[in-house]
Amino acid sequence: ELCYPELGNSSCRGLTRPRSEAVLLYVLLSCVSVLTVSLNLLVIISISHFKQLHAPTHLLLLSLAISDLLVGLLVMPVETIRLVETCWLMGDVVCALSYIVGFSLTSASVGNMVLISIDRYTAICFPLHYASIITRGRVEVCVCLCWACSVLYNGLILKDHLRQPDKHKSCQGECLVVIDYVSGTIDLVVTFIGPCSVIFVLYARVFVAAVSQARALRASESRQEGSESQPRTRSEKQRGPWASSYWCF
Repeated sequence: ELCYPELGNSSCRGLTRPRSEAVLLYVLLSCVSVLTVSLNLLVIISISHFKQLHAPTHLLLLSLAISDLLVGLLVMPVETIRLVETCWLMGDVVCALSYIVGFSLTSASVGNMVLISIDRYTAICFPLHYASIITRGRVEVCVCLCWACSVLYNGLILKDHLRQPDKHKSCQGECLVVIDYVSGTIDLVVTFIGPCSVIFVLYARVFVAAVSQARALRASESRQEGSESQPRTRSEKQRGPWASSYWCF
C-alpha cells in the first residue's frame, strides 16, 4: 500500500500490518513508555522533595532520571509510530528533529552513567578524599557539560541531515538518516565503545577494591577474636588445677 496514493510512483510503499498486531504493538510499547516516564518521574520527585537526597551523587541520579524521562516522553512515542506505521507522515522537519533529540538524549543518558561510575569509583577507592573531590559545584559543572556536549556532538554528526532532511530520501513517506563511514565509526567509539569501556573498567576496579576491603575487614575481625580468646585460654589453664583439686576433695 502506498504511503501517499496521490503521489503515485514517488510515494513509498508501507507495510500493512493486521489490525490486531498493530493494536498489540501500540499497547505494549505505550506501556513501556508510560512505565519509563512514571518511574523516572518518581525518582525526580523524590530527589527534589527530600533535602537529605540533595547530595552530589543524587544530583547525578537526578540528571540520569531526567534524560530517561525525556526518552520515554519524546523518543519512545515517535519510535513506536515509526515501527508500527512504517510510513512517515509527519514531515521532514519532525523527522530531522526526532533523530537529533533521540541521539542527544541517549548520549546524555550514557554520559550520566559514566559520571555515576566515576562517582562510585571515587567513593570506594578514595573514601577519605571523596568529599573534597566530588563537590556539588563540580558535579553541577560536569552535568551541564554532559548535556551540552551531547547536543553539540550530535548536532555536528547530523548537521547535513538537519540542513537537508530529504537529501537521502528515495521516496515520499520515508524518514531515515545516513551517516558516512568515518562519522559512523567515530560515533560508535564515542557513544558506545568508549563509555562502556570506561564503565566496565571503573566498576571492575570498584569490585576489586570492595573485595580487598572485605578481606581486610574479615582479617581484622579474626585477629580481634584471637586476641579476646587468648586471655580466656590462660584463665582456663589457671582454673584447671584448682578444679581438679576440688573434684578430688
